[in-house]
Amino acid sequence: MKENVQLNREETVEAGLRRLLDDYLTQKQNSLMQLRKGTLGKEEFLKEAGQHLHRYDPQSTERERRIMEAFEQYIFGYSRLSVLIDDPTISDIRVISFDNIRIKREGKRMDAGIAFASEKEYRQFIDYIATKNQVNISNLNAIQRFTDTGSHPDFILRFTLSMPLVNTYNEPYLCVRKVPKVFPQMRELVQRKMLNEDVARLLIRRFRQGSTIICGGNSSGKTTLLNALKETLPDNMAVLVTQQADELTTMYHPDMMFLHSLPGTSESKVNYDLKQISIAGLTMDVDFFIIGEIKGAEALYLLNAACTGQICAATIHATSADKAADKLADYAMYDSRYSRDELMRMLDCFQTFVFMEHYKVKQIYACKGWNEQAKNLEYQKLL
Repeated sequence: MKENVQLNREETVEAGLRRLLDDYLTQKQNSLMQLRKGTLGKEEFLKEAGQHLHRYDPQSTERERRIMEAFEQYIFGYSRLSVLIDDPTISDIRVISFDNIRIKREGKRMDAGIAFASEKEYRQFIDYIATKNQVNISNLNAIQRFTDTGSHPDFILRFTLSMPLVNTYNEPYLCVRKVPKVFPQMRELVQRKMLNEDVARLLIRRFRQGSTIICGGNSSGKTTLLNALKETLPDNMAVLVTQQADELTTMYHPDMMFLHSLPGTSESKVNYDLKQISIAGLTMDVDFFIIGEIKGAEALYLLNAACTGQICAATIHATSADKAADKLADYAMYDSRYSRDELMRMLDCFQTFVFMEHYKVKQIYACKGWNEQAKNLEYQKLL
């Protein structure tokens, strides 16, 4: 009997939370927007929500308290995902369905051990994070990518969301990448055995002297290494970083600017892609130009910058150090009248190619120049 009474109480709290969230996702979205913009403080927001809750549930003070505790966690955290986001050993979260949540912990994929109570609760959660991050998830915007830099003290959260309109099954897919705000420096990467001290000194020296490409597969450590290497640049170098998501940040450098792309939506024609902000970057009087990850035509503008003597760096997906230049040329051809051979010849302005695998530096190649007879780049293997 006691178990049934406790269950009924839990259901009542869940029902009250769902109703309060429904109200804020439909009637009171403006309050969420004000909270997001910082024009409404946390205490004032929660006081308003408590008063709103009390209007339709004035009977149970204990029930109100529990609903408000759950509501605060939902609004200022990420509901049932909060415990996964707080865990520093988890780098990625994949919600495949309301009762199937997967994680990557220290490089290994596994079940998260938690689930949403129902498909309805999961869909309500999706509606909430879209509103919280000012993202439209109508049929015209069924695939969305967005970043939350402010909700968590330790991590930048990068979201990729696809809605049932484009999914085979009738539930949203949600992927969350956690990017540490306090990222490891080179000495810490040595301690974690990503590379040894001699390799670290070699990369730091070459990174300062000439353009560098860091390549590898997904979650191989490319961004982690680039983040650490750029912090070794001297304070008297002006640095510009362009990126699709806010993964690269600085902890110490005094002269480092960051630009991110802004995709257009059906509601807005405002659109700034990596190509556009990379072109802008070439006019900003910088000594060192970084593109977080090469994915398209921005490759040509990185190449142009490197060919004019500007030191550059970027990450790219490739299967080995000597394949990175081929991939960069492929992307540059999206927006170029140059032939492939001409682009490959231009790529000899990149001095260092690094290949990452399983969070370790596996290969380092020095580019020795273009072989006109063989029509290929020549390399010296340093590691």
